[in-house]
Amino acid sequence: MSELVLPRTVETLAQAAYPSFALLAGMELDLFTPLKDGPLDASAVATAAGTDPAKTIHLLHALVAIGMMRFDGSRFSNSSEADRYLVRGKADYIGMRHHAYRRRWESMLRVGDTIRTGTPRRGVNYAAMSSELRESFYRGTFTECLAAGRELSGRLDFSKFHRLVDVGGGSGGLSVAMAEAWPHLEITLADLPSTAAVAERYIHEAGLKSRIHVKPADIVTAKLEGIYDVAIMRGLIPVLSPEQTRTALKNVYQALEPGGPLYVVGWILDDTRSTPLSYATYNLLFVNDYENALIHTEAEHRLWLSEAGFTDISRDHESGTYAADYMVARKP
Repeated sequence: MSELVLPRTVETLAQAAYPSFALLAGMELDLFTPLKDGPLDASAVATAAGTDPAKTIHLLHALVAIGMMRFDGSRFSNSSEADRYLVRGKADYIGMRHHAYRRRWESMLRVGDTIRTGTPRRGVNYAAMSSELRESFYRGTFTECLAAGRELSGRLDFSKFHRLVDVGGGSGGLSVAMAEAWPHLEITLADLPSTAAVAERYIHEAGLKSRIHVKPADIVTAKLEGIYDVAIMRGLIPVLSPEQTRTALKNVYQALEPGGPLYVVGWILDDTRSTPLSYATYNLLFVNDYENALIHTEAEHRLWLSEAGFTDISRDHESGTYAADYMVARKP
């Protein structure tokens, strides 16, 4: 008699989406902020959030079920995590990430179509983004970059460096974190002109305009101006083709002083391509969003860094929080 095999993995994965969507709805509707001063009943939460009371109560109970709220039998309150990270106005607020989550999840729903046809269902072009899409894109990712930068700056010693370049720095979150942690650093953020304008605003809001210099640049078509003793590239290689990556690394190499390190931060697959799990599955977003860009393996990173002239290449395996894992290489 053959062993009975049940679709437990199928059902578990199929149901895994519902808690995530409950969180998304709670973030989009900002249901956590009304509870900042203490417990409220469902009607009061709905009134404060401007939502339908009869529908809101079911979402609140779902948020209790996933551990983001508590319920005492009549009133709802935030979990300690939600109170810290999802209450608008607090220092660690990340509620605006719902913009990124919705964009990513909507894209993932089209992965099957992309793989069937070979044509990405949603091509991402940073230079050609509308101002509305660009604003939503970076509003959703700024705090991720900021958190990754804070983790990185807390684990690494930048005391001996003086001139840092944040290559493809996006909205400037990583640069802001570095400036906060290492006040002596002179920081340059280099990114496309359309993105640089977004970075300037976030940097100004952080009160760091005098510390972080924004330099409009296309790293895959032109040399990087200036000379630096340390460089960081976070999340850039996964949105470039292999040939663009080779060009970008060569341009960074020529802008570094001898002995200067380059930190390639975020989303590095093991050589099996199946681990870490979150990266192996997140890679499908890149399949759907880009014609020829992916999350790449450690071996591929090592090859491209070596081809550009870098030596002493190593990989950090300790932390993947906020995609703050990295590889580091040095210019001889």
